[in-house]
Amino acid sequence: MPKYKLVFFTPRTSTQIILKHLFAHFPNHVGRIGAYGGCAFVSPGTGQFVPLEGANPAIGAVGKPEQVEEDRVEVLVVGAGASLVSDAGVEMESVLRELKKVHPYEEVAYDVYRLEDL
Repeated sequence: MPKYKLVFFTPRTSTQIILKHLFAHFPNHVGRIGAYGGCAFVSPGTGQFVPLEGANPAIGAVGKPEQVEEDRVEVLVVGAGASLVSDAGVEMESVLRELKKVHPYEEVAYDVYRLEDL
């Protein structure tokens, strides 16, 4: 079964809210490493952006540069094969839907990396 690393960026005040949501919805598939659950790596940084015309920013104003204290969050996701959801894993699209549902930003910045078993 495939494994992925999901990396996303969020305002620091939202980090634990998002992680708790993902861990609760996918307890056996997100942040699970062997006999450990709720695993994540969180590192602080500063995100920057300029909301463009048509944006509805949660932080900042259209046309004005913004800098936000954010966390970079990394979690392991155990993926499924061809089925939408199975005991063996979960589809990455389902995890991303839940991330976007709970994340405060209109546009969520994230990366997905497929991991190799070596």
